Amino acid sequence: MTGGTGRRPVAWLWRVITALAVAISGGVHLYLVGSQGYGGGTGNWLETAFWLQGFGGIALAVLVLVWRSPLPLLGAIGYGLSTFAGFLLAVYLPDGLFGVQSIWGGWPETVSAVTEVLAVLAGAAALVVERRAPATA
Repeated sequence: MTGGTGRRPVAWLWRVITALAVAISGGVHLYLVGSQGYGGGTGNWLETAFWLQGFGGIALAVLVLVWRSPLPLLGAIGYGLSTFAGFLLAVYLPDGLFGVQSIWGGWPETVSAVTEVLAVLAGAAALVVERRAPATA
């Protein structure tokens, strides 16, 4: 934790864990869409969403580390919740998510699920620690 004049301490450990989680999830999405053709194929908006999730996760990881605002942490929580929810819909809806069916199985699905849940938990922990700590003078 560090502080400056009138600044709240920064929960660096939780921010690093959050950043790693969203970056790894983003990397897995880039792998899936780039080398595995995941996301419904060319022209499907879900393929575009996978590209955006990939690059967005990496950009969000950088923001979590360099911007001391709670906004990137809230973004990481939203990223983890929405990405994990999309995966669950793709697994459990009869026709998948907009026609793209997924399964619990391989390493990409497991790594994504774990990192997305971790992004939510670590991001929330960072918010709690940073909001509870008094500002330093």
